[in-house]
Amino acid sequence: MTDHQEVQSAIIETLQPFRKAGMTLSGDTQLVNDLGLDSVKVMELLLQVEDRFDISIPLNILPDVHTVDDLARAIHKLMEAS
Repeated sequence: MTDHQEVQSAIIETLQPFRKAGMTLSGDTQLVNDLGLDSVKVMELLLQVEDRFDISIPLNILPDVHTVDDLARAIHKLMEAS
């Protein structure tokens, strides 16, 4: 079973192409405010994360996902449920 820290590290790795120059990504990084992800980039990110963890992410979790850590918690919860 993958733990929360492993999920968060994988998300940070997936987010590398989206980060701004000189920015360090962490669990507190805001997906929209810090990275400037628009809806298309959020969908790209979700597709990459779904492929990486072989899960399906329901769109209804998105209103509660603001940070890398929020996304990691949501994914970890989905993985535990499957």
